[in-house]
Amino acid sequence: MKCPYCSFEESKVIDSRSADDGERIRRRRECLKCGKRFTTHEVIETVPIIVVKRDKSREVFDRNKLTAGILRACEKRPVSLTQIEEMVDRIEAKIQSMLDREITTRQIGELAMEELKTVDEVSYVRFASVYRQFKDINTFLEELRETVILFKEQRPPDRAAFLVVEMKNKNRSEATLNFPFSIFNYQENFFA
Repeated sequence: MKCPYCSFEESKVIDSRSADDGERIRRRRECLKCGKRFTTHEVIETVPIIVVKRDKSREVFDRNKLTAGILRACEKRPVSLTQIEEMVDRIEAKIQSMLDREITTRQIGELAMEELKTVDEVSYVRFASVYRQFKDINTFLEELRETVILFKEQRPPDRAAFLVVEMKNKNRSEATLNFPFSIFNYQENFFA
């Protein structure tokens, strides 16, 4: 290992420790010429994952792009950086464990949405709205309806209470769906 201070190519390992839950080895080294110490990290070399984009072009999987997309969806939400890193770690582990070395952006987006569903409903809807590129408000509302139903089934009643349905007539000819969270100020008649 070349010394970063004097470029001498010989050094000795002073200390080795496991890092990142055994994913890396951190080594403390000392240059045999100048005596200065430096740290190196040893990781398992993996075959790169190739991402197939919508236009059929290909590029190497970039963890930073995934992190940036999830960060954007979680902006101003009660989601910590630790939670985001853990989500990205789980997504990357799923991708690495796939037999195929190529994955579509659609598959990555679905994995990200699975993770976001369990962490924060609003972040999930934000990510879905960008990722799915809704053609119009109706497709967006259909996704939102499915999300609301899913969250009502998965969450305790106090967390699912962001959906309020008001019945105006006994014959159910008019029902209004209110979204009382900050990113939506919208009402829709279901049965009109």
